[in-house]
Amino acid sequence: MSSLLAACLGLLELPGTAIAQPSAGLIQHGAYLAKAADCIACHTASGGQPFAGGLKMGTPIGDIYSSNITPDRAHGIGKYSYADFERAVRHGVTPSGQTLYPAMPYPSYARASDQDMQALYAYFMHGVPAVAQANKPVDIIWPLSMRWPLALWRKVFVADDQAPAVAPSDQQLLKRGAYLAESLGHCGACHTARSVTMEEQAMSNADPRFLAGAAPLDGWVASNLRGDHRDGLGSWSLGELMAFLRNGRNRHASAFGGMAEVVANSTQHLNDRDLLALATYLKSLAPTDPASKPQLADAAATLALRAGDLRQPGAQVYVNRCAGCHRSDGAGYARVFPALAGNPVVQSKDATSIMHLVLVGATVPATARSPSALTMPGFSASLSNQDVADVVNFVRNSWGNQAPRISASAVARERKKPYNQPPVVSSARR
Repeated sequence: MSSLLAACLGLLELPGTAIAQPSAGLIQHGAYLAKAADCIACHTASGGQPFAGGLKMGTPIGDIYSSNITPDRAHGIGKYSYADFERAVRHGVTPSGQTLYPAMPYPSYARASDQDMQALYAYFMHGVPAVAQANKPVDIIWPLSMRWPLALWRKVFVADDQAPAVAPSDQQLLKRGAYLAESLGHCGACHTARSVTMEEQAMSNADPRFLAGAAPLDGWVASNLRGDHRDGLGSWSLGELMAFLRNGRNRHASAFGGMAEVVANSTQHLNDRDLLALATYLKSLAPTDPASKPQLADAAATLALRAGDLRQPGAQVYVNRCAGCHRSDGAGYARVFPALAGNPVVQSKDATSIMHLVLVGATVPATARSPSALTMPGFSASLSNQDVADVVNFVRNSWGNQAPRISASAVARERKKPYNQPPVVSSARR
């Protein structure tokens, strides 16, 4: 790869200028990097043209919409020089001097190498069809819509003068994995908690808060990716983690919510070496709890269910609604229905994800190697708040699982949130 990239770079003009007739190899490499960075996820609206923007993103101060990053000269980035592109992606500043909202993960992209930035520029300018779609204005009331406070935020929390990383050799798996996770993959943008001023609390593994999980967003909790056994990746083998990133499923868990999109759009497309590098890096992260130990299986719940003993709150609901797919032992069916026993999402301190799953369901992504998009139905219409609380507590504290219990009132609050509302179906005749 390094020799090909070096050859491609020989076709570039001096840094800061546009690319002159980029080679097919450089454009192809840029396309690969765009998948690694999951650019399409934010810059494509549902049913819209790729990279034409318009995706609505809620923020604490109002809604913003992703921008058109196709090479359309009127509405996209067709007039961007390489310097314009590099400044926007790495530093969050547009050619007009406006600061981008940090929904764009430029604090992570600041670590991207010059070589990869050049390849990405070649791809977006020469490998993406131009789409003449105007950008949508933000839906934020004045004075919160003013941009100058963002410039102050960027100066405080983003290192403009940070030297970009040099893309590590494929032979250095751990360093390559760190580069992918901390830069292009911007894993911390979701899986690292943010401060009240909305900056990520850590940007690399030098800080143990990095990738230790974050607050819920739209009904999903970005889980702990560190080496904790109960709610992290400590009990996953390297191969199991690679299977999850490639297929969206393994014997422990299935991808859902935002992670389902990451697998579908990004990680399934990584080459074998990069996938191994990313998994190697994630498996190297120390647990947040130094006393973290592997889970001890407990057969008590299994034996009770098989004996017809349904006295435990939630057991009856589990038998009626869950056991057909997840089994009486909570082991599920590998690569089809995920295990609940030992599942880190089930055992998260924050039960938002599991409540959301029970209320509205979710779909595991279809991938090239696992083409079935398997769906779990939601039970919002048929289960009361107490039913949901009971079955959630049952699965979070059976088979050796241990997690804090929730109340019916917690379910009621979650049920009222906009993303948990059933779709409105018109009764009008057509």
